[in-house]
Amino acid sequence: MLKKFMTMVCVLLLPLSVTAAEVDKTQPYTMMKQVSETAFARLKAEQSTIKQDPNHLKEIVDQELMPYVNHKYAALKLLGPNLKGAKRADVNEFIKAFRSYLIASYAQVLTQYTDQELEFEPEKKLDSSKTITSVKVDIVDTPRPNIKLEFKLRQNKKTGEWQVFDMIAEGISLLSSKQSEWSGKLRQEGILSVASDLEALAAQPIRFEAKQ
Repeated sequence: MLKKFMTMVCVLLLPLSVTAAEVDKTQPYTMMKQVSETAFARLKAEQSTIKQDPNHLKEIVDQELMPYVNHKYAALKLLGPNLKGAKRADVNEFIKAFRSYLIASYAQVLTQYTDQELEFEPEKKLDSSKTITSVKVDIVDTPRPNIKLEFKLRQNKKTGEWQVFDMIAEGISLLSSKQSEWSGKLRQEGILSVASDLEALAAQPIRFEAKQ
């Protein structure tokens, strides 16, 4: 379920010809819709290159998806109470490793890409007093049941721009699940140990697997 969910996340956020500089990040709904509308065309257009070199997906994710993801904020939320007393250098290393891990994870699940359709919720009015909002999307993957996703976004008050920091599938938060998965090792072995694990995972080559 988590792999399929992350596949949908990548498909939604991966733009074709619309660059980060051209997308209006001050409007979260428009941003999400704009980048998602070109996702399928991008993946279709580069399938031959991807088939020859699956690691090409890492480059695509790094250049085109990550500008819309606030990996630093997400990493800090994942660390939570482990930030207390931590060295800044260790935290920065974790943030760097987490970004690499996200790129590799998204690239790997993109090998599962098929022709899914998207249904966005009606656009809602933003509350100017809040810096957190969400955009809900249904993934139509006939004949399977629709997958309900909710993207959590955070606004940078200085720039007014929004970025995704968490994704929720059928009520399950990606951040919360990873926090539970890594919390024990973070407490017992420390931030650098987990960062090292993430770097090792990020370095693994992308491989095609049977679609689920």
